[in-house]
Amino acid sequence: MDLNFTEQELAFREEVRRFLDEKLPAEIADKVIAGRELTKSDMERWHAILNARGWLASTWPVDFGGPGWGPVERHIFEEEACRAGAPRVLPFGLHMLAHVLMKFGTKEQQDHYLPRILEGTDWWCQGYSEPGAGSDLASLRTTAVRGGDAYLVNGQKTWTTLGQHANRIFCLVRTKKDGKPQEGISFLLVDLDSPGIEMRPIRLIEGGHEVNEVFFTDVRVPAENLVGDENQGWTIAKYLLTHERTNIAGIGFSVQAFEQVKALARTVKRGGKRLIDDPLYAARLARVEAELEALKITNLRMLSNAQKNGQPGLESSMLKIKGTVIRQALNDLARRALGPAAGPFPAEALAGNLEIAPPEHARAAARYFNNRKISIFGGSNEIQRNILSKSMLEL
Repeated sequence: MDLNFTEQELAFREEVRRFLDEKLPAEIADKVIAGRELTKSDMERWHAILNARGWLASTWPVDFGGPGWGPVERHIFEEEACRAGAPRVLPFGLHMLAHVLMKFGTKEQQDHYLPRILEGTDWWCQGYSEPGAGSDLASLRTTAVRGGDAYLVNGQKTWTTLGQHANRIFCLVRTKKDGKPQEGISFLLVDLDSPGIEMRPIRLIEGGHEVNEVFFTDVRVPAENLVGDENQGWTIAKYLLTHERTNIAGIGFSVQAFEQVKALARTVKRGGKRLIDDPLYAARLARVEAELEALKITNLRMLSNAQKNGQPGLESSMLKIKGTVIRQALNDLARRALGPAAGPFPAEALAGNLEIAPPEHARAAARYFNNRKISIFGGSNEIQRNILSKSMLEL
């Protein structure tokens, strides 16, 4: 197994760097690096820039309008984009739903929805989790009852990320109540402008509005919006989550965060000496660095296998576990390094009207609290360990 980049891959890295230098708006990169909230227009602007270059749909094959990159090119692009401070490409339409439609959707669904995802006409959000049915999706209770040429949907979804910006949601719904719970789930595409839908914001622990809860009361959804066969939703959900978990590892973000923490350790002083010279803090930093290097090598191994086999396997669960744990450890090290300067401040302070702390420091605590979620969503790390123990270790 060769873990070295080829000459063509190294040339591609240089091409990506030039593109980011020329096209990434400085004001957007500044927000990302400082951990400030991006607006909807910020995200749409970056998506449009990538789409104009043909790089927005980085995981799509050429036949569907993508650049035809392999796993290595996608890895290089993500790593360089994170290093430059580019916003993360929103995955819900581009990396999750799109691949579901390519594999399970009809030709009519593909022709209608895929161009709209690329053009930014549709902003998709995900309707999986419910109260009492998060990592255990088989427990979901939102129902869809077929009547003629439509389904009538009733229930509730929660933790709907950026749903306040979306005009459409893809949902797992229960279409059969008898038999195994997994056998009665279907995958529906829902227009959020449909009568009977209410979306309420959920304020996170650090004060941000990133997620929502969505209520469905007798919502009529055309039967043509069913993806795949009725009661095939569990198979589709597992397929989608494989893509999500690989992406959640966020190695590029961890590399960027590690460089920031290392720079802090070299400048912040406690008791007259730099943190990097403090044995306890230096040991913690060294441990995370070693784990990050191991994760990068594991990721390259997975990329090498994916080049041959086409899709990630159980390795996506391994990457999800280690990637999220490392990101949380780096958030904790940044918070410890900054002390009181990491504390959450009023919005006017974060906007630069008050000189409390440098912009890149002012949201360290908020980032720490917010990223507690990453080891939970996409299937909690505990669930991923169960998957690995059963499938790989046969326990």
